Amino acid sequence: MLQVKDVSFGYTKTKVLKAITFNVEAGKNLAIIGESGSGKSTLLKLIYGEHDLKQGEIFWKDEQILGPEYNLVIGYEFMKYVTQEFDLMPYTSVEENIGKYLSRFYPEEKQKRTHELIAVVELEAFAKTKVKNLSGGQKQRVAIARALAKAPEVLLLDEPFSHIDNFQKQGLRRNVFNYLKSNNIACIVATHDKHDVLGFADEMIVLNHSKIIAKDTPQNLYNNPQTPLIASFFDEFNVIENHGIVYAHQIKIVEHSDLKAVVKTSYFNGNSWLIEAEYNSESIFIAHRVNVQKNEQIFFDLV
Repeated sequence: MLQVKDVSFGYTKTKVLKAITFNVEAGKNLAIIGESGSGKSTLLKLIYGEHDLKQGEIFWKDEQILGPEYNLVIGYEFMKYVTQEFDLMPYTSVEENIGKYLSRFYPEEKQKRTHELIAVVELEAFAKTKVKNLSGGQKQRVAIARALAKAPEVLLLDEPFSHIDNFQKQGLRRNVFNYLKSNNIACIVATHDKHDVLGFADEMIVLNHSKIIAKDTPQNLYNNPQTPLIASFFDEFNVIENHGIVYAHQIKIVEHSDLKAVVKTSYFNGNSWLIEAEYNSESIFIAHRVNVQKNEQIFFDLV
């Protein structure tokens, strides 16, 4: 189990993180969300041992994670960290980048393992391609596969799919997170993308103003968002007097109601339209199956 105990940290006198405490068991996936500058990346770096801690402790099982004051080489064999700066070998191939960390004494096993990881990140067609000739998204996939090569017990991912285009993201997420689960690898993902969380994370923490303001399953946080910040991570939302936080899909346009608004504009979303309307001098957003014309008066209800 990874244990983060009462961790506070700042690069200056101002604390970036305050009294952070949580656990992650082997094989579990923890998502960390928060606005830019909330401390997500800093927290991952502390867990990896990139900085020295003055307040709090971090353990994996019985081993304390220590920083540069104690370790000549940053990091631990049982933990891998994939940042947004990939640190790959540009003039060697994809398979050479991944295979570098596998034993040369067992060439058949090395080749099998390399090809397995290339398949996980869906780069079979680029196995022989030099990394310098890859796109940013392809390099990101190589970095993930390379991190998995030595079978870490803990994997830290910082915006792991940010460079990958939408045509391939969802399948890749399934491959990677299913691989981690089936191999009992603990995973911590810092992200601003709800699709990295919904369907994959066992638990989720929300950072705001240097502190954890919420910690629960994604399902519970989605269904009961306690703050607009949490709701905004998941979907379009409204704050309606006497009703609190209401997602756009929880508002239904009806024939008659005590609640009425005037349509300002509509946005096509594929299988629905997002209707922006004025209600009590404020904009509200409604998910609706068809388009509604500008300036039309509508009645709505909450579902």
